[in-house]
Amino acid sequence: MDLQLNGKRALVTGSTAGIGEAIARTLAAEGAMVVVNGRSERRGKAVVEAITAAGGTAILALGDVADDAGADSVCTAAKDAFGAIDIVVNNAAGFASGSSVASFFGVSLQDWNRTYDMNVGAAVRMMQRLVPAMQEQKWGRIINIGSVGGWLPSGELPDYGVAKTALMGLTASAAKALAGSGVTVNCVLPGIIYTRSVKAWFKAIGEREGWGDNREKSEAFLLKQQPQTVHRVGHVDDIATMVTFLASPLSGYINQVNLRVDGGAFPVVG
Repeated sequence: MDLQLNGKRALVTGSTAGIGEAIARTLAAEGAMVVVNGRSERRGKAVVEAITAAGGTAILALGDVADDAGADSVCTAAKDAFGAIDIVVNNAAGFASGSSVASFFGVSLQDWNRTYDMNVGAAVRMMQRLVPAMQEQKWGRIINIGSVGGWLPSGELPDYGVAKTALMGLTASAAKALAGSGVTVNCVLPGIIYTRSVKAWFKAIGEREGWGDNREKSEAFLLKQQPQTVHRVGHVDDIATMVTFLASPLSGYINQVNLRVDGGAFPVVG
C-alpha cells in the first residue's frame, strides 16, 4: 500500500532512541523527510545516518522541547531545512519524579508541574509553532504519543499517568479547534513496549524473583500481573506503523481519536 508520504515533511520529537526513533525511521522509509529531535547529539546523528544510509532524508535538530528556547531552536532548524512541517509527532516525554515506583504522595508539586510540562507543555509548544502553517496549506497531521497508563491509571508514576491523561484531553480540544481545517489530531496510546526502560524493568523483575536476566520469564511474569489478549509485550515497530498510517493522507477520516496500541490490555479485577 502506498501511504502517499513521499515529500511530506515530518518532525518527531524525542526520536533519538526507542519509540521515537522507530517512528522516524518508518516515516523516512515511506518517503517522508524527517526532522530527528532529541538532546543527545551522538544518538541523534546515529539515527540520521541510519536513515540516510537506507536512502531516506533526515536532519538533526537538537533541543529540549519542554522549554521555550529549545522548542524555538528545534522549529527554526526544521523550517530552515524543509520549510513548513506537514506532520508533527509529539513523542518527547518523561517524568520528573525520578522513580518508576514513585507514590502519589511522594511526588513533589514541583515534579508534578515539571512532568506536565515535559509531556503536555512540550506538545503545546510544537503545535503553537507549527500548526499555523498547516492551516495555511489546509493539510497537516498531529500525532501525540500518550500511554495506556493515561487510560488505565495505576498508583505508580502518578505525575506521568495524569500528564498522559491530560494529553488525551489536549488531543480532543485541538481537533475541535482545528475542525474543517484539513489538520487532524490523534493520540496513540502505547502499552508495554520493549524499550531500554522496559528491558531494565525486566532485569529488575528477574533479579527480584530469582531468575536473573531472563527476558522470557520476566515477560511471562509481567503479563500474568498485567493481562492482555495478545499475550506478548509490544515492539517499537508496533507503534511506528500505526503512527505512520495516521500521518498519511489515507487517514483523513480519522480525527480526535485516542487509539490504544497495547495488546488488548485490561485492568486486573480483584
